[in-house]
Amino acid sequence: MEEITRLDNVQDYCDLFGIETLHPLISVVDCDKMPPIRHSRRLYNLYAVLLKDTECGTMSYGRSQYDYEKGTVLFAAPGQVMGAPDDGKLHQPAGYALVFHPDLLRGTSLAAAMKNYTFFSYNASEALHLSEQERQTIDECMRKLQAELMLPIDKYTRALIIDNVKLLLDNTIRFYDRQFVTRETVNSDLLAKFEALLDDYFQSGISRTKGLPSVQFCADRLCLSTNYFSDLVKKETGISALKHIHLKMLDVAKEHVYDKEKSISEISYALGFPYPQHFSRWFKKMAGCTPNEFRTTR
Repeated sequence: MEEITRLDNVQDYCDLFGIETLHPLISVVDCDKMPPIRHSRRLYNLYAVLLKDTECGTMSYGRSQYDYEKGTVLFAAPGQVMGAPDDGKLHQPAGYALVFHPDLLRGTSLAAAMKNYTFFSYNASEALHLSEQERQTIDECMRKLQAELMLPIDKYTRALIIDNVKLLLDNTIRFYDRQFVTRETVNSDLLAKFEALLDDYFQSGISRTKGLPSVQFCADRLCLSTNYFSDLVKKETGISALKHIHLKMLDVAKEHVYDKEKSISEISYALGFPYPQHFSRWFKKMAGCTPNEFRTTR
């Protein structure tokens, strides 16, 4: 079995690449100045923002192509494994790497906001592809952090570092929004597949035993990470993926309720509700009236 390198702290990361540790909780690495290294799979117990400064050329998405001069950004959060198997060769890194320990954020507003940066749980296949202008912005954020780390630590250091980390993460959200828009055709195809998946799920009767499909179930079937899928649906439709699933189930439930030959109990069991009263409460919450009230007004 291939060995996985543990990166429990910033010192571990700096030691791995043979660079000086300027701050115990954060490091910005200019990868072009690092010596060649061998690939490995790494367990990050840190947050990492990895800017791959390589020529990306033309990126293909479905039947469409978009030009990116260079710059692909990958993200890792504590507990995630990222990297490539060791092929026995030395490789010259290029770009920037930002790593910081969760302890850097303890007690700050950014610590509470980290859950909003869902791209930390995106797959590598859902990486951020930067335009040249966007790459310059990320470069600038990295250089500002790097410059701050070169200064002696004083009472302002932590606040300025955190402000600059937040600036980088906020720009990342903006650039991912752009990527969602750029991939509009592909996203529409995915939404169509999402609709078809839900149609098949309810028509096949799976809901009788499995109940409401989860967001993770749908994302897995569409070969996307759960957070990327959720962000994509929200960006394209204005509502969450979970809300979309509930609305789809409501449409199905209304069709069943409209058929007066079916009892409310039969409908509830067919949709995976363990008790008819659970179905009635859910229906009223979603539709504003009970199933029987909906039936009598139609």
